[in-house]
Amino acid sequence: MRGNQLFISLQLYLYLQPMAQKKLLRFAQIKTFANVLEYPKGMQGKWNEFFKNRNPIILELACGRGEYTVGLAALFPEQNFIGVDIKGNRMYTGANKSLDINLSNAAFLRSQVEKITDYFAAGEVAEIWITFPDPQLRTSKAKKRLTHPRFLRMYKEILKTGGPVHLKTDSPQLYLFTKKVIELYQLNLVEDTDNVYAQPDVIEPLKIKTHYESLDIAQSKKIHYLKFTLPSTLPDLDEQLKEMISHDE
Repeated sequence: MRGNQLFISLQLYLYLQPMAQKKLLRFAQIKTFANVLEYPKGMQGKWNEFFKNRNPIILELACGRGEYTVGLAALFPEQNFIGVDIKGNRMYTGANKSLDINLSNAAFLRSQVEKITDYFAAGEVAEIWITFPDPQLRTSKAKKRLTHPRFLRMYKEILKTGGPVHLKTDSPQLYLFTKKVIELYQLNLVEDTDNVYAQPDVIEPLKIKTHYESLDIAQSKKIHYLKFTLPSTLPDLDEQLKEMISHDE
């Protein structure tokens, strides 16, 4: 029995070795990419200098492989897009593709979303996209949801007045949670689509599909979309929100 366990462990080790080496190689490669910044200092208010233009700055938070950042940048060459994620191994895919197809208006920032205000000045960001983030399904982890008010307050610091936040998700729970936040905190709901691909005219940005979307992990068979803007201040209703979701979820 012990011999079998050792054999299985060896097989697993040999299987994982190439994956680990590939991951390390990608980490080394993105350090050489001109369109990737890892934990940069002194970038607040400097992103238009980085892009060498005065075009609007749009973020994709928790961008993963960066497919949405690349897709949006290709659709809107007169805007600048920055994919933000902590996982450089995944980010490599989008960053490398951007270089291959000469997308000068796409860049990637490696850092935690929680530190977003360290990298952008007040009003420097025109829009924020959140596409297929981890829905953090456990109620105890609700504060980690990227549409929780603690994150919205961060976004408010860097967004231009009236700058929209877009959420595209396959998670019914995250979709409904965000709708609760919008209602409770009296955010301005611009668009609410329960089933994106059931609409007769899907706008081009919503046609972009990511690797995660293709996996259909939530198995909901629906893609949800919300677009909203933030008020000048968000009221302190976090305890009330906590009680609501503990009861509803």
